[in-house]
Amino acid sequence: MSEQSQHKRNLNAVNRALAGGTFSQVRQLLNSLPGAETAHLLESSPPREREILWRLLSQEQETEVLQYLGEEVRVELLRDLPPEELVPLIEDLDTDDLADLLQELPEQVTSQVLAALDAQNRERLEQVMSYPEDTAGGLMNTDVITVRPEITFGVVQRYLRRRGEIPETTDNLLVVNRRNQFIGVLPLTRVLISDPGTTVREAMRTDVEAIPADRPAHDVAKLFERLDLVTAAVVDENGVLVGRITIDDVVDVIREEADHSLMGMAGLDEDEDTFGSVWHTVRRRSLWLGINLLTALAASAVISLFENTLEKVVALAVLMPIVASMGGIAGSQTLTLVIRAMALGQVQEGNTRYLFTKELAVGALNGLLWALVIGATAALWFDDTSLGMIIASAMVLNLVVAAGAGALIPIAMKRMGIDPALAGSVVLTTITDVVGFFAFLGLATILYASLV
Repeated sequence: MSEQSQHKRNLNAVNRALAGGTFSQVRQLLNSLPGAETAHLLESSPPREREILWRLLSQEQETEVLQYLGEEVRVELLRDLPPEELVPLIEDLDTDDLADLLQELPEQVTSQVLAALDAQNRERLEQVMSYPEDTAGGLMNTDVITVRPEITFGVVQRYLRRRGEIPETTDNLLVVNRRNQFIGVLPLTRVLISDPGTTVREAMRTDVEAIPADRPAHDVAKLFERLDLVTAAVVDENGVLVGRITIDDVVDVIREEADHSLMGMAGLDEDEDTFGSVWHTVRRRSLWLGINLLTALAASAVISLFENTLEKVVALAVLMPIVASMGGIAGSQTLTLVIRAMALGQVQEGNTRYLFTKELAVGALNGLLWALVIGATAALWFDDTSLGMIIASAMVLNLVVAAGAGALIPIAMKRMGIDPALAGSVVLTTITDVVGFFAFLGLATILYASLV
């Protein structure tokens, strides 16, 4: 059975039990599920059912589930809890997860939680929170195992046994000098299979570079992908080891970037709660709708300039949306391609001109191809060769402009510090609509001047 089918069965079972009021059955079902699946159930439930499910979880379950919940749902469940209930719930979270959570809560609550933690955990947490969330320092976990190069494997093995357990996803021990500066890694497998008398210096790898704490999370994700890393050390500006990043944190970054690109095209936040309240959702979406309304008014203003032409040649009103629509699709193809290439780090100063020229050529050739199709169609449909020439010419012009705009808009926005995934589509739509309508109606006005 697929994971999706199993989730659907679990969700249906929970809904039936809730509808029947058999909360003991719901609690039993939740107790049998892993934290990630329970989090999925919570995110797939409307607010009222979600609150009931949350109350049925034990404190241990709640702590585990919190790690997998989206930001918006997590804040909704925790923001009204008093610190004395919140601290026991979150203090066992990994340092990076705890830092992310506290940055989402009100400052007053964060201060109270920090004050309630013991000195060691507070120091670790404050260290992570001192870095921006979207950097290596914000992603890292401070729970690391370090060793010195001069000790033997026998000493390392005794040290690990005394610890009793090691952090999850530990593939390497981190080697540091007496100033706690990172100098290399010791594969855990070497510790297990090598002679106890072997020193760390003999077996450690020094060709592994640590990640600066201020490196953007996006670059960290690309580094993990390129080098097939499972973990990586994080250092400050002096080379001092401050933590490590694990692959599960990088997967979260990749997923968030993918969600951001997809949701941003519609002006939505990547953590948008599908089952959030009506008023909260209205607030989130109304701003974007207002921006789109302004762009639509701009396009309508262009149409109004050619009111007399439209009154004389009604066929123009029938064909007018085709030009704008084709331009919008062609521009969106280029825009999506360029945004993806930028996310992968493929767009650089040296190849921008080629990319722009290539997209212009693609737009021109596609414009010529579909101009012939729509031109012939319009001429036969309305028995007017001039009308076919008008829409064909406008089609070529708009597709070329759309391709050029789709290539330049994300590059220009990136330089201005604006997220192209969020605002690029609005600017592109405005350009293709305005140019499409102006070209089509402008050419029609010139050729049908005798009718105006």
